[in-house]
Amino acid sequence: MGMDEDVDGPVAPDAGERIPPHRHTGRHARHAVVIGGGIAGLLAAQVLAAHADRVTIVERDRLPGEAKARSGVPQSGHIHVLLAGGQLALDTLLPGIVAELREHGAPEVGMPGDMVQWQSGIWYRRTPSTAHLLTASRPLLEWLVRRRVLTDTRIETVQGTEVVGLLGDAVRTTGVLLRERGAGARAAREGVVTRALTADLVVDASGRGSRAPEWLAAVGAEPPAEETLDSGLAYASRVYRPGEDDGITDTIGYYVVPDPGQVCGGVALPMEDGRYLVTLSGVRGSEPPSDEAEFADFTARFPHPFLYEWLKRAEPDSPVRAFRNTANVRRRYDRPGRRPAGFLAIGDALCAFNPVYAQGMTVAAQNAVALREALADRRRTPTTRRVQQALLNSARQAWDISSGADREMPGVLGDAARTRAADRPVTWYLERVQRRAGGNPVVGAAFRAALHLSAPLSVLFAPRVVRAVLFEPVPHTPAEPPMWRESDGPVSDTW
Repeated sequence: MGMDEDVDGPVAPDAGERIPPHRHTGRHARHAVVIGGGIAGLLAAQVLAAHADRVTIVERDRLPGEAKARSGVPQSGHIHVLLAGGQLALDTLLPGIVAELREHGAPEVGMPGDMVQWQSGIWYRRTPSTAHLLTASRPLLEWLVRRRVLTDTRIETVQGTEVVGLLGDAVRTTGVLLRERGAGARAAREGVVTRALTADLVVDASGRGSRAPEWLAAVGAEPPAEETLDSGLAYASRVYRPGEDDGITDTIGYYVVPDPGQVCGGVALPMEDGRYLVTLSGVRGSEPPSDEAEFADFTARFPHPFLYEWLKRAEPDSPVRAFRNTANVRRRYDRPGRRPAGFLAIGDALCAFNPVYAQGMTVAAQNAVALREALADRRRTPTTRRVQQALLNSARQAWDISSGADREMPGVLGDAARTRAADRPVTWYLERVQRRAGGNPVVGAAFRAALHLSAPLSVLFAPRVVRAVLFEPVPHTPAEPPMWRESDGPVSDTW
């Protein structure tokens, strides 16, 4: 379990030690600590349990024993979906979990067949679906994952406790400093010191608000360089019980995708209990209201009043909840620097995305798959640097999609906002892809496969797609929201 960095000065005696793909049975009992009990942390713990005698998840909240929201996930009241790539990764790690989600009522929404969607200035044809979203609430998904992961007796939790620092130095991390929340925090103010939890490996899965850069600096190590790109997007969400549609439509979901020409967006998707979660968004200066009386009126800014009319028939079932911290942030732990062996970052603590692209949970699962593959690789010693590079690589496509789209938004800020001249031909091509994705089933299937992180971006350059993008005319798309799906047979290319 002790991974060693292989770049800064002499390596430790066990630098070539391979982490065995089974429980360690030697004299030294190996211990891993995971900071954060969310989806990224739970899945990391699941992977590490195959390589350690003991895995401890340290979580600031008290973890509920049911599908219930917790304060440590402030964005849980907003739209969460599991993309096709996330479903595949999650089932790889926890076989049967996707079927279990469906058994607990997680809706499945096919795209484009089940969705009235406006994007890039057009209404999408509702041709047969080639990709499917799972739209369970975040509390349900997290509870089912937590229930499965914590059945492993090697995994334990320390709850109601926060990590306030790292043990060790710039060469090696040897554990974490803990402090209890609540009564523990009051005791700390009265002079009670933190307590140490030693470990052979520490994995930061504490989310986009990670304080690991500060902790690393405190032990004499270099914090990672950060790449940021902030479109200023803000959210407001509310739960509704749908009204009677009276045969108005057979759609399941509604989606207005924001872009430079339409900076306000909105989405309405079903949850497991028959209710709908509606999330509205807008960039700085066009933020959606948190006032309940004004919430539905914001949708008057959309290209068509279809969502406004839906909201008029629906019954509100929650207060409005707002969320503002939506910048894309990538921490480059993979780059050279004086950082300790035995420390990894995963999930949003490594790479956080604008939530409008619904990538977070999917990337957390794909990170965990990458962690499993890196630790099981018998060809190379899984040093800290190599494993961290594998984790970052597994998030690269999602970063390219979210940062590439946000880079075009007006008023975008951050050091990753610059467009290079070398990117212009690809940008030109992808703009042609988007103009055709809503009306051409072949281009649309490839586009969705890439956006759902179930196929690499190279799928957009497959011969049939290139031919349609470069040489075929822009296809016909509906002039009004298509309230009924088409029935023109299956799409031949589902990627």
